[in-house]
Amino acid sequence: MIEPNRKGEVWLFAEQEDGHLSDTSLELCGKARELADTLGVKVGAVLVGWNVRELSYLLIAHGVDNVYYVHDTRLEYYRTQPYARAACQLIARDKPQIVLYGATPIGRDLAPRIASEIRAGLTADCTDLQIGDYTDPKTKKEYCHLLHQIRPAFGGNIIATIVNHDRWPQMATVREGVMRMGEGDPSRSGQILEEKIEFNDFDMAIKLIERHREARKVNLKAARIIVAGGGAVGSKANFKLIHDLAGVLGAAVGASRAAIDSGFIGKEHQVGQTGTTVRPALYIACGISGAIQHRAGMEESAKIVAINWDKDAPIFGVAHYGIVGDINKIIPMMIKSIRERG
Repeated sequence: MIEPNRKGEVWLFAEQEDGHLSDTSLELCGKARELADTLGVKVGAVLVGWNVRELSYLLIAHGVDNVYYVHDTRLEYYRTQPYARAACQLIARDKPQIVLYGATPIGRDLAPRIASEIRAGLTADCTDLQIGDYTDPKTKKEYCHLLHQIRPAFGGNIIATIVNHDRWPQMATVREGVMRMGEGDPSRSGQILEEKIEFNDFDMAIKLIERHREARKVNLKAARIIVAGGGAVGSKANFKLIHDLAGVLGAAVGASRAAIDSGFIGKEHQVGQTGTTVRPALYIACGISGAIQHRAGMEESAKIVAINWDKDAPIFGVAHYGIVGDINKIIPMMIKSIRERG
């Protein structure tokens, strides 16, 4: 069995905007802690920005041991090249064995640039990460303590496990919401290491003139109740039933990929492996058959109610309560009953 030749830390890129850490970064803290404990190493976080040192304490509370804080007035807002320069210099110096990024717009922009610069592999949109062994089918060499990077492939029809035994560090971007965010322990202690990075003119070639940010229209991850519709809803006009039920419950509106592909509702409402992973207190699945890709994004909901005309639909396998019938009849009855009780 061949041991990896690096014993570096497990790192994550701590993504922040306007002084607020992304939820994905805090979710990654817990997973990085789990991986590091398995490997017997420390957890590091790269925090880049200006006047955001206080965020280090939140990272430490969520499991980070060493925060590598790169601060410069020119880093106040995200720009690819200077942020990549900072990360690349730190990776080259400290040689972490794993580096994780959120599969956010920033993470998807930054991680490939870093991977290209340091000639490392990168697995995108992972839904799980584990430490395990690997046997090369050609050489029959056995490797231990490698990062198993697990993600959907071929449109979500299979789950692939990707390993990298000869290019370091092992790097992956991780889907938002697939890792549980811990509560955090304010009593944890850790180090804040202030870093100085030398930038060149090329790094600062792009100038930020104006910023325009559009607020997120739907926040499925934060919703306590979600009413989701599937392809069996039948039409965009008929999807009003889903909105009406969500309205009386004070719920967010979700959808399966079939409903999105049919144009019933926008992609920002998609739940599943290729959408958002959610864990609400109540998830009502209306006209959703329950393909494995959808179930993977909602099966950890506290309570699941499924409405479908097909009694053999896979969604009933994860539902706590199932109603077999026509959603066009059942949903109006539910709305009427809720309003009468309200």
